[in-house]
Amino acid sequence: MAQDAGHEGADFARQLMDQVFLQLLRDTGAHVGGVYLLEHGGHLLNLDVISGVPPEVAELWARLRTGVPLPVSDAVRTGDLVWVGGEGEMARRYPRAALVLPYPFKLAAAPLVTEAGCWGAVLLLWPGARPEVLEAGERARIATLSGRLARLLHVADEAGERIRTGDRPRGLPGPWAGAPDEGRGADTGAAAYLQRLPEGACALDLDGRVTFVTARAAELLGAPAERLLGARPWELLTWLDDPVYEDRYRAALVSREAVSFVAGRAPGGPLAFELHPDADGISVRVTRFQGTDTHSPPTRPPAAGPGRAGTLYHLMHLAGALTEAVGVRDVVDLVADHILPAYDAQALALLVTEDGRLRIVGSHGYSARTRERFHNMPVSGRTPAGQALTTGVPSFFASREELEDAYPATIGMASRAAWAFLPLIASGRPVGCWLIAYDQPHPFSAEERAALTSLSGLVAQALDRARTYDRQNRIARGLQAALLPHTLPSVPGLEVAARYLPATHGMDIGGDFYDVIPLRGAGAGAAAVIGDVQGHNVTAAALMGQVRTAVHAHASSGASPREVLARTNRLLNDLEPELFTSCLYAHLDVTGHQLCLASAGHPPPLLRHPDGRTEVLRPAPGLLLGIVAETPYEQVELALPPGAVLVFYTDGLVESPGADPDDVLEDLAAHLSRTPARSLDHLADGLLQHARRYAGEHTDDVALLLLRLT
Repeated sequence: MAQDAGHEGADFARQLMDQVFLQLLRDTGAHVGGVYLLEHGGHLLNLDVISGVPPEVAELWARLRTGVPLPVSDAVRTGDLVWVGGEGEMARRYPRAALVLPYPFKLAAAPLVTEAGCWGAVLLLWPGARPEVLEAGERARIATLSGRLARLLHVADEAGERIRTGDRPRGLPGPWAGAPDEGRGADTGAAAYLQRLPEGACALDLDGRVTFVTARAAELLGAPAERLLGARPWELLTWLDDPVYEDRYRAALVSREAVSFVAGRAPGGPLAFELHPDADGISVRVTRFQGTDTHSPPTRPPAAGPGRAGTLYHLMHLAGALTEAVGVRDVVDLVADHILPAYDAQALALLVTEDGRLRIVGSHGYSARTRERFHNMPVSGRTPAGQALTTGVPSFFASREELEDAYPATIGMASRAAWAFLPLIASGRPVGCWLIAYDQPHPFSAEERAALTSLSGLVAQALDRARTYDRQNRIARGLQAALLPHTLPSVPGLEVAARYLPATHGMDIGGDFYDVIPLRGAGAGAAAVIGDVQGHNVTAAALMGQVRTAVHAHASSGASPREVLARTNRLLNDLEPELFTSCLYAHLDVTGHQLCLASAGHPPPLLRHPDGRTEVLRPAPGLLLGIVAETPYEQVELALPPGAVLVFYTDGLVESPGADPDDVLEDLAAHLSRTPARSLDHLADGLLQHARRYAGEHTDDVALLLLRLT
């Protein structure tokens, strides 16, 4: 009973969300809209509901990763509304999206944010004819209703009824759609008027199906009216079965602007089509074409499988996305996101060669037990995957019987009903193979075979690059980890916590470092240092190790903070590394409760007083290390009472695209003052979590060092 009540609560919350979403479309005049929900640990946006176009048209954009440069993901990462004022701006800012959607429209993406975090985003589209500027009142209305959607999601989550997306986006009728006309298609005055015209007329709904057709239109199209009603023209009429024509329908649907084209292979001669869209559907005018240039696509037989515009959009999107893939996991996810829906397949696996064996690097739709059967197979063995790799020839099996006839060893082992095994060849050398599988028998058309074979080259190149990146990244990260302290020393009277967070994106590593150095002698305490070497590569990591060693040596000799920075600076100038380093260095007098601090161009630290009040310390910012050999550095002394927390960090913690670092720092200080100082580990984790919520996915490494006198 409790489970049923939970479902009812989630359904009620979803109904309220739909009402607010439709109000947003109505108030802004957007003709297409969608709501994305943030899932899978905040790394994936799933399209929950779409209005204004069929869900099938939006399927390409149903799953978006937050790290991909697209309007919706940018809105989530930055926490700000994203406005795209036309095709040119779309091409400049989002070239991959512009390639797949080359239509005139305006776009806004707004994050769904509450104090508890980000829950997703709402996407809005307007016809291309609307003004290029989004007025302040429109922005305010979008912000108000987006905030209402976010609060509904937050409340549902707190009630244990978190809204989650289904397998496919839900389609929702728009608030501007007219009420159904019970007499539509009947012999009304309007229908009689259209029947008498010498030209043809028909109507399509937003799903592309014929809802009305005149006798003259049926005659021109070469099909009985009763067959046309309820059908998509490009699926019923073989001479319209071309991606170009379906693309014209999509252009009218997305842009809400009139579109025309000429079909050169129509029965009886070329036909001219004019498509006039609105919120209910598309009115189509059909006439005999009187010109000479028809731009008719070449004649070809109809495809048995997915070979029209929808599939082409998936493949174009995949081609663009693979150029941005970084690691192997990215490649696997992108291929699964685009190939499986484009070909209605249910499972996929990518295998690479290592030491004469095939190893699975990623899969989708296969259980762990099934993956074990594929994993570690010998390349030379008689298996469909091994044969595809060694011969370079793809294999297609339309049924389980075909597979078992060709490979008797697979009898009783196959868990699917149809397969394609394709070699992955990059720069003339085999790197592995990939397969897609179906739950039902699937005859592969010649067009599907050719398209999948062509795709193999794209996947192979991307996978080869990704494996190279992963290898280099493991080596570089290992080097960086080796240069950072594995543990921090124990100093009586001093509590310490540190965090290091690699960048979310990027192929290289940073030069962030930190250290705590016990000091000997009278007034012994500890030295604390944090720094950031310019650049993101192995050279920066190696120089970071040299800087850390130099600071450690000068600190151990008893030098003051300004002397430590000056001596380290002279050393770097002698080395001529052509890289600069920011550094913050401090002496902590544990018994005297004093702090002596010097900075070489490093972001200012935070000081949380025992009563929770937090201030930004601003020591004189000297020159970065490595610029001028003889550079003086100033130091500042201040009291550090027991219970006070000193926070050192690198700039990755406060850098956010489009935000002022000082504003972010003040916000971080306010958060620190509100957070109970139960432990330094608790404070450190809270700072990282707060900064991530503010800035989204970070593009720079983050080092964090917290110190507290006990």
